Amino acid sequence: MPSAPAKRAVTGADAAPDRALKAFSSTRRRVGVFGGTFDPPHAGHVSVAKDVADSLGLDEVVWIPAFRSPHKPEGPQTSAAIRFEMVRRVTKADVRFRADDREVIREGLSYAVDTLRDMTSAASKDDTEIVLIMGTDQYASFDRWREPESIREMVTIAVMDRGGEAGPDGTGVCRVPVGRVDVSSTAVRERVARGVSIEGLVPDDVAAVIEREGLYREGIGRP
Repeated sequence: MPSAPAKRAVTGADAAPDRALKAFSSTRRRVGVFGGTFDPPHAGHVSVAKDVADSLGLDEVVWIPAFRSPHKPEGPQTSAAIRFEMVRRVTKADVRFRADDREVIREGLSYAVDTLRDMTSAASKDDTEIVLIMGTDQYASFDRWREPESIREMVTIAVMDRGGEAGPDGTGVCRVPVGRVDVSSTAVRERVARGVSIEGLVPDDVAAVIEREGLYREGIGRP
């Protein structure tokens, strides 16, 4: 089957917005927190994570797969262990990326406030600044998350603005332009189920896990 390479639109993501950079201290280490189901992680995840890291001068981006997202409590999902393996493999794409399995180990519903408390209690506020990375759709429902005000007090929120979507600015929140990549986890799963190539949509190491585990084939690999 012919491959379907990821299409990356040219946007203002390559130039860091001054207002985003001004939201951060110039002396502390900056750590981005990038959470999600990652079922599977794909080229779009890699692209936007790099854009945010470049724009905000992040020293590290920590990828944290949820054991079970409170926003998607029902429905089939690949096992947390396999999703973490895929995330661990995808983080090879950039030396600033690191996979973190704390939500997989904790099990249950994965609430951001619990994870951020873990991270902020382990980090020195004097030398580490934590940035929670999310999309505009996630930020639109952020006030319905568990303890949103506690999250605001702990971290800076960076909202990814894909291809000119309206994004927020304000105290503790910055808008970060990122390139739009026409790929989603849902689209990857659907292509695998139809037997269509996913070359270029996921890193080769992730494709190898999908093939090895028989993921996303109709009724297989999604317990």
